[in-house]
Amino acid sequence: MTMNAPRPEVLRYTAFSSDPAGGNPAGVVLDATALDDGDMLAIAADLGYSESAFLTAPPEGLGGREERAYGIRYFSPRAEVPFCGHATVATAVALAERAGPGKLVFATRAGTVPVEVTEENGTVRATLTSVEPYVEEIADADLTEALAALHWPAADLDPAFPPRIAFAGARHLVLAAATRARLADLSYDFACLEALMHRLDLTTVQLVWRESATVFHVRDPFPVGGVVEDPATGAAAAAFGAYARELGLVPDAAVLTLHQGEDLGRPGELTVTLRAGDPRVRVGGTGARIG
Repeated sequence: MTMNAPRPEVLRYTAFSSDPAGGNPAGVVLDATALDDGDMLAIAADLGYSESAFLTAPPEGLGGREERAYGIRYFSPRAEVPFCGHATVATAVALAERAGPGKLVFATRAGTVPVEVTEENGTVRATLTSVEPYVEEIADADLTEALAALHWPAADLDPAFPPRIAFAGARHLVLAAATRARLADLSYDFACLEALMHRLDLTTVQLVWRESATVFHVRDPFPVGGVVEDPATGAAAAAFGAYARELGLVPDAAVLTLHQGEDLGRPGELTVTLRAGDPRVRVGGTGARIG
């Protein structure tokens, strides 16, 4: 962006809540073609949200009608990230308010992400389909380091949920708390957890507590993005869905409800859908414009 170029319009939307005071806020720039990396990072840092999304022209062959296919990039206040679920949902809602509901397709650094947007009684809902996920084990020493940074004794983990690193567009360490009280008590060593996450190429740590067979409460420390905690994390929800299915903790076909943001005063709800025979994970939620 040159010094004489006008600053693009920066929209503010929340994802995974129909209430602007809930969910996870994201900046959305619907036309970032004139911006370079430094411009996008500066806008994201100025907003201070965990991530902001920037739309660019779609790569050749992306598919879909031209007006419904886009390149998309995501920036935290500190750096670019390969994929961000809540900013994808926020962007899809913003586009739907201008061009109507329907199918979208985004080219992300992590791969192609289709999104379907619906509207019912004035409420807009977007559901993304992740790239193909994977789950891998974490080394004992790395797990010990993570628990020390979180100030979590190993005895506070739920033994039914083995610690793993899961990916569905970005890498997340999944740790399950044995109690809701353990999940609610989040006070961690920012610098130590950040260093470990950089070394393991993690985007967040997905902390979960199981309320019932299909209902979970989650929290996501995000020090690598310069944010203590992410209020609602679509990429981590997708990774968690892949994790839960691969470890046999839920059926191959299931609909999971994840509650996030309650401990931050920004409650949100994420719907994770698993389909038999399809390794990808679908994550959906509502969205709303802020201001």
